[in-house]
Amino acid sequence: MNTMRNKVQLIGNLGMTPEVKTLDGGKKFAKMSIATNESYKNAKGELVKETSWHNLIAWGKTAEIVEKYLKKGSEVAVEGKLINRSYVDKEGLKRFVTEIQVNELVMLGSSKS
Repeated sequence: MNTMRNKVQLIGNLGMTPEVKTLDGGKKFAKMSIATNESYKNAKGELVKETSWHNLIAWGKTAEIVEKYLKKGSEVAVEGKLINRSYVDKEGLKRFVTEIQVNELVMLGSSKS
């Protein structure tokens, strides 16, 4: 059961070209967001489409793959875990962020997309 704790799986499209940085020591870090879409019929029988946005981070070899192969619009399947963190912004306000730390990534769609 431990493998089911704090596990997230999503399929979606990148909303931006990933931002990749190389940290001191040469380790890579990638930051990106994906949109997931859901459709359902409301009480009136009308089709409703909803889009949710998710912030993703990837480290090391996964970040290198992201940098080399992914761009805005790429369709991906990701598996990872939720990370919650906080920081103090320029105005001194404490901000909270929820991200998905990507452990596995599968590129979907055609290679031409």
